[in-house]
Amino acid sequence: MRQISLIIIFLGTILIFSCSKKHHPSRTPDENSNTSVIVNKSDSAVAKKPAFKRKEKVVIPNVITVNDSAAHKSVDGRLYYDVLGHRYWRNNKDGKYYLFNKSMFTDDAFKPQGK
Repeated sequence: MRQISLIIIFLGTILIFSCSKKHHPSRTPDENSNTSVIVNKSDSAVAKKPAFKRKEKVVIPNVITVNDSAAHKSVDGRLYYDVLGHRYWRNNKDGKYYLFNKSMFTDDAFKPQGK
């Protein structure tokens, strides 16, 4: 019984001391101490902030002309072409590809030719 209590006390002290907060990273030098490093603004070691550049907006045209062999065929038989994440559907009357909009559902020029 005495051995079990000594083992529990021993393991408890190891657990408490292993989780102590005495382990801190080294401190940085203070401004008043002599060991601090003085950095000039003209020093090349100073990181320069990059200039802010705006992203140029990509102009997406509403109508494009594409060779039909480069276009893909959808499940229902219509031809489409993807450019930069925008989908263009083929107009069967003039052969040009138009950027998708809701009116294509009702327009007969964008429906498959066999239907």
